[in-house]
Formats: sequence, structure tokens, C-alpha cells
Amino acid sequence: MRPALLAWALSGLALVSAAAPDKAAVLADEAVKGDTPANTKEAVEYTTFNGIQVPPMPDIKGDDFAETIKDGYWWIKHYSPYCGHCNAIKPHWQTLYEFYYTSTPLEGKTATPKGDLDAPNSFHGYYNFHFAELNCVAYGDVCQQNGVNAWPTFLLFKDGKMIEKYQGGRSMEAFSGYVEEKLESIKPGSRPQNGVKVPKAGAKSIDTNAGPLHPAAKDKDAEKGKEVGEKENKKAALTSTSELASETAKSNRKERPKSGPTPNVQGVSVPLTAESFQKLVTTTQEPWFIKFYAPWCTHCQHLAPTWSQLAREMQGRLNIGEVNCDAEPRLCKDARVSAYPTIYFFRGGERVEYEGLRGLGDLLSFTHKALDSSVKYVDAAAFRELEETEEVIFVYFFDHATTSEDFAALDRLTLSLIGHARIVKTDSDILASRFKIHTWPKLLVSRSGRPTYYTALAPKDMRDFRKVFSWMQSVWLPLVPEVTAVNAKEIMHGKFTVLGVLNRENPDEFKESKRELQNAAIEWMDKMTQLFRLERQEMRDSKQLRIEEAQDRNDQRALRQAKSVQISITEDTFRKQVNFAWIDGIFWERWLRSTFGVEIEKGEKVIINDEDNHRFWDVTETGNYITPSRVSILETLSKITADPPKLQSKSTIGFFSNIFFQIRNMFVYHPYLTAVLGVVLVALATYVSRGGSGGRDRLNAWGLRVSKDKAGYFHLGGDEKGLGLLGGSAPNGKAD
Repeated sequence: MRPALLAWALSGLALVSAAAPDKAAVLADEAVKGDTPANTKEAVEYTTFNGIQVPPMPDIKGDDFAETIKDGYWWIKHYSPYCGHCNAIKPHWQTLYEFYYTSTPLEGKTATPKGDLDAPNSFHGYYNFHFAELNCVAYGDVCQQNGVNAWPTFLLFKDGKMIEKYQGGRSMEAFSGYVEEKLESIKPGSRPQNGVKVPKAGAKSIDTNAGPLHPAAKDKDAEKGKEVGEKENKKAALTSTSELASETAKSNRKERPKSGPTPNVQGVSVPLTAESFQKLVTTTQEPWFIKFYAPWCTHCQHLAPTWSQLAREMQGRLNIGEVNCDAEPRLCKDARVSAYPTIYFFRGGERVEYEGLRGLGDLLSFTHKALDSSVKYVDAAAFRELEETEEVIFVYFFDHATTSEDFAALDRLTLSLIGHARIVKTDSDILASRFKIHTWPKLLVSRSGRPTYYTALAPKDMRDFRKVFSWMQSVWLPLVPEVTAVNAKEIMHGKFTVLGVLNRENPDEFKESKRELQNAAIEWMDKMTQLFRLERQEMRDSKQLRIEEAQDRNDQRALRQAKSVQISITEDTFRKQVNFAWIDGIFWERWLRSTFGVEIEKGEKVIINDEDNHRFWDVTETGNYITPSRVSILETLSKITADPPKLQSKSTIGFFSNIFFQIRNMFVYHPYLTAVLGVVLVALATYVSRGGSGGRDRLNAWGLRVSKDKAGYFHLGGDEKGLGLLGGSAPNGKAD
């Protein structure tokens, strides 16, 4: 029985296999007729035009939209399957696709077979121009992102970016005329001189040798085609703000005034809900300054009158809003609000958090900088004027070959730089000569006239927002910034900090001391750069000597080893991490006295602080206080940054706190040694506990001496805990 069953199963399988081609043939035949059943997943809706099989027009899925259109030109119909106009235009769109898909741009000039639609000289291969559709009912979010608010809408994309919305007629001639214009701009001189004859909607063939009923008026020679291409490129460039910025920058013209409704007409802070927030803020290009608060929050209550006054001050200039997070918890969660109040500046769907103080003057200063944060063009004279008021300036050098994508990437950086630094663009030969610029585009930061360059290997690296912004964060502080509650951690943590304690009330002395700090900073940086270059050159010389020695001995193994040596030292890893800064000794008097024992009334001083290790130095090798003098600072700094330091430090924490801190550090950096010492201490404690009162008396006596000598150096405690720059919250800081 089993062999019989097996034979029966095999014969059944053979019958099914033999029947499959017939079913596929039927489906293919129905597909050609346009009647493919909806429930047959295997069906492929091939059609024919001029006897050539044409695959289905791409119906793009929402998740694949960006990936699909990232290369070449894509003319996409955004439609709804329930739209009467969309259904009426469907045969026109399908026939247009079939007509161009089967056309041969270089017919008679190459040996490409007419049916080879994947060849480089086929329509798609030659022009890289594609037709497609997008169902806005199924993928409404993508259509909304593309700005589609009516069906059907025809949008032209280039390399993933929308460059034009089709505004012409809906006839075959109008569609074809638009396509011909675009193809001519892509390949100037490649289209027929008098135009093409297009088929009627629904037709399955056309005489490709026939001329158009109404010849085109344009003379399509090569030179004319180039002019048309340049005209179309300029026209496309005007369709996006980034490309408009490109033309503005290159022609050294002032940017056009922005059109739109007047912001903040009433001079009030607008209460926003999730719905109004979406409509007024996230889907517009209008800037908004918005606080997220809770009614029960004390800090929010204190900020409320200041926020109302800010709204009055910014009437007609900037939209001011507020969100009640008790009433709109989902909106606040989406905005990643974790403390109250949180303040954001929004523009064009992007945002930056305001982290400064909350006085009216501080808020107004930020809003003025935010409104004036666009990338402006400067020449040499304008740049010199800017240097008189700005300590940190990012400069973007461009030339005639800089693309609109480069300028668009540059514009993205402006929001994150608000309150930190200015950014400008230039093509000035004078500035290029001053900063020794030989390749374009180039980005640098000028801090007090001293340049630091962003090292990009290729122009595309200049468009990597995250990398460029990360570099900007590392260099956006001035050479000698003022320490405030906002930037204290950024300046002090992980570095030695040369901290000048200065007094603004003596303008002449203050100006001179600040100049000495800046000169010391520049000289220290120059010294580190020279030492780095010397060290790197010594490593290179050593490698070269090893290579030459191996060559002289004809030792191939040693030669390979010598050549494989990597010189990976960089200036950032070699340089001692030292920051220079100054602090207002009057404003932070209590914190300075409690932490460092500094009395500003006794004159200006310099502290070299190592925040991570809770230690500092305030005297030179001779025992005198470090003063705001280039010589005094540099002589002391070189001894402190030695390994180990050649000068004795003082502690910023108490005696017992320092003991626990040292134990913690020992456990982190020397875990095995700490474990051994722990065992020894336990054994010693056990021995003492069993040794009678004598051991305890000796231990008690040692403890008393410790208690008597206890003199923790200036520990900030009690009610002053919240006044520290680095410990606790700063004035006006978030607390709820």
C-alpha cells in the first residue's frame, strides 16, 4: 500500500506543477487586459505598449518612500482611490508612464535592443527619471509631510528632495510637455527638436517616428538646451529656503524679508493645547518661545510675572507661549519635559532648550540673539567690526562650487548655537588669505582672533550635522570665558581650570587682569602645540630609523613590524586639558570664600582648580599668591600639570570627606590593592578588639588626636549648599 500511496502523491504533484503555468498564463493575460483579480497575490500587472512588456508603475509604500526616491528624478502622483478626479486621470498617467518607459532616447545612435529596458541607454538608465504613485489614504502621514492637501497632486523630487509642484494642465500634451522640459534640462540637446507625438489616454501603441501635431516652439540645439537646463536649475533652486540662502550668499545680497503674519500681535503669552501646538508651532516656520510649567510649581509661580512682561516686550517680534503640563501631560511628555519650568525655543520643527537665568534681562538677551541667529554674509570689513563685539565667531568659507545642500546643512546649526556663538559665511579673499584657507568649503572658529579649524576630509563631511555640532561644542567657549551657574560644569569638570577671581568694580584693573589671562591662555596653547609637534616628529623619526635599520640588515620581518607602527597621537590627546576662565569675585564672594578661602577685598587672585579631584593651588613655588600675571600663571601651571604635580595642593572638601574620597578613588583605580588593604585592616581591627583595653586606649588616643587636628579646608555646608556653582542648584535653577 505504501508504494501505491507514494506513486499516487507524486502523480498528483506532477499534475499540480503542470497546471501552474496555465494559471500563470491566464493571470498574465488578464493583467495585460487590466483585469487582474484582487485576491491573487501571485499576479503581476504587466501591461504592453508598442509590443513591449511594461512592469507595474511603482506604488510606493510609506515606510519605503525616502529610500525609494533617494536617487534620481521622481515624478509622483499623490492620490486617493476614492477620489473621482484621481480615477479620471488614472489612464492618462498610466499611458504617459508606458509611453516614456518604452521610449529609446538614443534610438539609431546605439546598438541597444529596443526591448532591453534595463540598459544604460534605456529611458530610465539614460535620464534617471521615474514615474510613481503614492496612496494618501494608506500613507497619509507621508502625504502630509509632502504638503499634499488635495488630490491628485503631482510633485517632482530630485535625490529625495521635493523641488517642484506641477501646476499645469491634465491632458496628455500638458503632461508630456512638462516631462520634455525636465528631460531637456537633465540631458541638454537630447530631446527631439520639434517635440514628440504622445498617444491618447488608454492607447497601447504610437508611431514613434511621427512628429507632433503642434511642433514645439523651442529650438532644441545643444547650446539652447544648456541654456534651458541652467534656467531650470535656477528655477528649482528658488523652491527651497536653503537654496535661496545659497544664491543670497554667493551674490552678497541681503536676504529677502520674511513674509507672513505679524507675531505676537496682542503682546501676551498664548496658552497652548496639543491641538493648537501642532497647528501653530510644529507645522510652521514661525519661531516660538514657550515655557512648560505646572500650576503648583513654586519656581513657575515666580516666573509667571516675568514671562508676562517678556510677552509684552516681544509684541510684534516673537511669539510667546506656555503649556500647562497638568492639563497637557502627553504634550509635555513628547517634549521631554522632566522639570518645571522648562523653556524651549522652537523654529521650523526644531528646538533648543533655554538653560540660562530667568531674569527679564536674561530672557530678552536670549530672544534677541535667537531672532538674529541666521547665517549672515560678511566681508573683511564687516568681520572686523564683528570681532569688536563677539569673542567667538564661527566662519564658513564657500566658493562658486559650494552647493545648496552645503548651505542647508549650515542653516541647521544656527538654532543650537543661540546663546553660545555667532556663525557667518564669507567668500572674501582677504579673510581666506588671513586664515590661510586653500580648500572650500571650510569651517573654522575664531576665538579672540585665534583660529581653530574643523578637519573635514571631504565636502560631504561638512554636511554631517552631528559631527560638526559636536566639534562646535568643544570649541564654542571663549579663550577666557566668564564662569556662571550655567557653564560652570562645562568649564571645570575633567580639566585643570586657571580661574581668575576678578573685580568688575575696578574697570582698569579688571581689563588688565583679563588681558593677562588671555595672553597666558594663548601662550599656553602655543606651547602645547609646539610640544605636540615635537613629540610627533620624534615618533616619526624613530619609526623611520627602525625602517632604515631593517632595510640595512635586510630583515624583512623587522621591516614589516617597523612599517606597521601607527603614530596615532593627536593634539587633543597630547595636550594637557587646561581651561582658562574668570569669575566675578563680588557676585560669587560667599562661594569663593567657602570653597577656596579667597577674600576678594584683599585683591584679585588666580586659583588653579582640579574639580574632579577636589583640590586646588593658589600659591606659586615661592609661596606667594598666584596673581593675574602671565608669568605667575605659566610658571605655576607647568609645575602643577607635571605628573606628579611638583606643588602641594589644598583640598576643597573637609578632612573626613577627603578620606572617603581618596578611599573611593583607590578602589576605582586600584581595586586589587584596595582589597588587600581591606583584608589587612579587618585583621588589624580583629586583633585590636581581642587585645584588651590597651589596644582600645591606643586607638582612642589616635582618634582624639585626629579630632583635635581636624581642619577640613573651607567646606561649603549648611544653608549655603545651594549657592555653589558646581554642587547643588544655581540661582534660579530648576528644583521642582
